[in-house]
Amino acid sequence: MSDSASALDRIDLRILGCLQADGRISNLKLAESVALSPTAVLARVQRLTKEGYILGYEARLNPLKLGLGMMVFVEVLLDKTTPNIFEAFKAAVQVRDEIMECHMVAGGFDYLLKTRVADMKAYRDFAGMVLWQLPGVRETRTYAVMEEVKSTTQLPLS
Repeated sequence: MSDSASALDRIDLRILGCLQADGRISNLKLAESVALSPTAVLARVQRLTKEGYILGYEARLNPLKLGLGMMVFVEVLLDKTTPNIFEAFKAAVQVRDEIMECHMVAGGFDYLLKTRVADMKAYRDFAGMVLWQLPGVRETRTYAVMEEVKSTTQLPLS
């Protein structure tokens, strides 16, 4: 556990676990789950939010129902690794809704992107009109997902 996580007691961890499992849980139900008063739980949740342990709340949407059934991971190799190219690339990916995640990585390429599109035709269009036009892109490798075996946003809290 990191130094910042060590400041959390077991009740904080139980609160975080409950909120991770159900971000819409009522304060009363959360209080019952961790055996504290609603006032005490509310104060803890407010503190955990203020200290940055809780980043926010959102609904998980079904990409298939919304016409975004194809997930594609893309390795991106830049032609130069200078600060201005990195900044231009990072700024460009921020404005593209198809790019759900972008991670700078160590290894044989510079960035790993997680993208969502409707289908392979939509991905070809995205690759040609957007991906290959991003600042500094020299080479990409595409990995279309055939099956999502595990997909979670929940962090281990033990």
